[in-house]
Amino acid sequence: MIALPTDAALTPAERFALDLLVDLSAVLPFDGAGDVVRLHVAGEPRDLTAAELRARDWGLARADGSVNVDRALLRFVADVAGAESEQRSAASDRYGRVPAAATRIVREGLEREPVVSVAARALADAVRAAAGTRAVYTVDPWPDGRRWAAAFTHDLDVVEWWPAFTALRLAELARHGELARAAHVLGAATRTIARTPVWAAVRDILSVEASHSVRSTWFVLCGRPTLATARAGDLTYRPDAPAARRILDAVREAGHEIGLHGSFATSDRHEHFAEQRAMLRALTGGDVDGVRQHYLRMRAATTPRGMRAAGFTYDSTYGVADRNGFRLGVADVVPLWDAELQRRADVDEAPFVWMDRAMSKYQHVEDPAAWIDDALVLADRCRAVHGMWVGIWHPNLAPALGFPGAPAAYARLVAELTAREAYVAPAGDLVAWRRARRALRVVALAPDGRVQLTGAGEAQLAPFTIRDRDGNTVQALAVR
Repeated sequence: MIALPTDAALTPAERFALDLLVDLSAVLPFDGAGDVVRLHVAGEPRDLTAAELRARDWGLARADGSVNVDRALLRFVADVAGAESEQRSAASDRYGRVPAAATRIVREGLEREPVVSVAARALADAVRAAAGTRAVYTVDPWPDGRRWAAAFTHDLDVVEWWPAFTALRLAELARHGELARAAHVLGAATRTIARTPVWAAVRDILSVEASHSVRSTWFVLCGRPTLATARAGDLTYRPDAPAARRILDAVREAGHEIGLHGSFATSDRHEHFAEQRAMLRALTGGDVDGVRQHYLRMRAATTPRGMRAAGFTYDSTYGVADRNGFRLGVADVVPLWDAELQRRADVDEAPFVWMDRAMSKYQHVEDPAAWIDDALVLADRCRAVHGMWVGIWHPNLAPALGFPGAPAAYARLVAELTAREAYVAPAGDLVAWRRARRALRVVALAPDGRVQLTGAGEAQLAPFTIRDRDGNTVQALAVR
């Protein structure tokens, strides 16, 4: 257990950063009276790099019964995981995104490491070292005793007019000098000209996932396409057309989650969020809790406000388009932070770590086996911090659409990640789990030795496993 400071001198951003570090550490906060490890915040809000913080033990100084947290660490966490530096940035690429090169995590060369999650694990270690004989209780990071989690997600960008996308892909391969691969694609497209390769690719994905008991998340475009939106690569299909309905029905019947792939317009004109969410709910007959922006087009400072107003509970847009890694420095679910209003945005973020097209489109790596190798490297880094890996696989990655070898590569990805014993679930389920875990607080120890917790009812405590400092399971009692 750990008692958080009640110091009113903490700024809202510092409080956000401290709460986030404690949440990621999995050490249960203590709201009662008693002799437990206490956190204190000290120092000036200096702007230190991650390398400087790491050299200073992440700004964590422990003594008997206490851990001091340097304000410099809190500033770093707010800048990176709270995206404060990104929200202040005026940089923008042609898709209205803050370029990766303009983010602090990339400027410091840290996008391949979940540095904030690493700092949180260091905090957990510091609490244990400072505890002495005092009680320390942690909560298992994920259900079923799993130490890490994974979410497979799919952005449904292409449904109709697939030959046009094949033509664009052939031009891309020619620019990259991949003439042999282009010839392979042309042959596959010719053999498939009278068929529906996107639907075949979707069925392959569903079959692979079913064979491993995987339930995934599908983000679907849900606006009215026009010639202008199609030419821009934005809205390219009607979600209520027969081809799209067939895909939606198959995804829903297989038990997968369906979220919104927000069109370009939603980034700035937030009223479109509600319109597109309502359309998708009507088509699927279910709720739509999650959203991911098409082409990752999002104003970091304002778009989440529109998401919340439309009723979304989580977003999964934060990631890097032109490289794979940890844009927010975390391998976990985190609450979004509104830097201008200096408060939480009331939307959780499930940041994606890896995307297929980051490799082929931006880095010109055309071998699907290399994509999977990269995904597994990042998955192992998520596992090391007991975190969450979120990956994007586009259903249009089929041979006839320009990606020979891709279906077999995806089958390998699913097989290898499930073999690593991740807790695999749709992104929305993982977000809901983490939101509930975040609310847990210890208030006292019952006379019979059980830990008394607030933040959940008795039935809601069942999925959580509480452990003492030696790793032994401790019974929990919910109190009002």
